[in-house]
Amino acid sequence: MTVPWGGGGLPPAAAERMAEVSRSGTWTSALSTGEFASVKAVGFEPVGQVMGSAVFQVARSGRYWGYHDCLYQGAGFGFSYGNRGDAPVALSGQGAPSRQLVGVFDQARNTALGRMRAECAALGGDGVVAAELTMQPFPSAPNCLEFKVIGTAVRARGDVRPRRPFTCHLDGQGFAKLISAGWVPSELLVGMSIGVRHDDYRTQSQQFSWQNTEMTGWSRLIHDIRADAREQLRRQASHGGGDGVVLASGDLRVWEESCIRAANTNNSEQRDHVAEATMVGTSIARFRTGQQQPRTLSVMPLGKRGDRLRKRLEDVASSPYGDPNEYRRLVTELTKLGDQG
Repeated sequence: MTVPWGGGGLPPAAAERMAEVSRSGTWTSALSTGEFASVKAVGFEPVGQVMGSAVFQVARSGRYWGYHDCLYQGAGFGFSYGNRGDAPVALSGQGAPSRQLVGVFDQARNTALGRMRAECAALGGDGVVAAELTMQPFPSAPNCLEFKVIGTAVRARGDVRPRRPFTCHLDGQGFAKLISAGWVPSELLVGMSIGVRHDDYRTQSQQFSWQNTEMTGWSRLIHDIRADAREQLRRQASHGGGDGVVLASGDLRVWEESCIRAANTNNSEQRDHVAEATMVGTSIARFRTGQQQPRTLSVMPLGKRGDRLRKRLEDVASSPYGDPNEYRRLVTELTKLGDQG
């Protein structure tokens, strides 16, 4: 019988799979032999492979996503108007219309991550390592995207349990190095930014110049969206109590669109450039608050000191590259010892 599901908690099929894994006592993972050994070495045991997925519809408007507006007041009034000032970069992180699109992507990713975390908790895990997040079109539905994340749940051998399972992109070896260095992963994060900029008069002039020149407007577009994506990542980490972020990957896409604002004017051929930056990372936090005492290596001398000094003196004296200063220093030490080892 099909079990109705309203989208909350684990999907019925996932709940059945978690129950079967718990009953069987046999776990599966995507860890290599080296990763498995590394995780074990720092006191953790794999408890099973976990995943989360969500299919979201992303509404479109015509051939546009419906969110790409350059916000340039001079669009559609000719390039001469644009010469009065540079076109701005309409950034999602600063409230541009593209903010709604970024919000849909964030909601979809968080839904998938939440379901993976719920599977981890159902297996009694403390967190997920080697989590891989993907996004792909859903078959036969061009307006829909599937967001999926999959990883291996692990559990600490001790009695201390985190308040909620951590998630991280780090593989087994990376996770072990992090724990050994006194840090713990907190959460897998995605910082995303979408920026739109109108190709204004200055941009057009630079593009068709006979000289090698920087495309200053496009440089600004790329710089601004990367900075905004980093800022979104930092805010998420700070909100979750992380001390820092270990970056996993960064992606940049740039494409050209017809300017929406100029579409119904005599200058309908004007163009915008759209850029999308995505940064994936894991927030981490310290778990050793006290300063570690520096390790010292004790060297115990073997034999009598006088014998060692005389041997060293003979070596310096017989060597053609012997240092006169070193010779005098050794003689002085032997004199102080009274030639007694």
